Amino acid sequence: MAEFAEAVMVICFGISWPVSILASYTARTAKGRSLIFLFFIFFGYVAGIVSKLISGNITYVFWFYVANLILVSVDMGLYFRNKRLDRLAAQENQQQALE
Repeated sequence: MAEFAEAVMVICFGISWPVSILASYTARTAKGRSLIFLFFIFFGYVAGIVSKLISGNITYVFWFYVANLILVSVDMGLYFRNKRLDRLAAQENQQQALE
């Protein structure tokens, strides 16, 4: 039962990542996003994976941790893409202001 509850928790967290990824992708800005938050979530999933590996308790729940880690990594990648887009937009606005 404990493993089932853990799976439900990880799945519920996992459902939110595609929504976050879509929002990051379509917003095309890093404004309102926290890289520190994403890093804490990332390392939390890493800790969950390491815990499963150390305990030797590799079950289906392990794969949900891995999937979530991949999704958080995608969202982090989009954060850096959006930061770059923010910088380019700021440079473009500066150029237009000088003209």
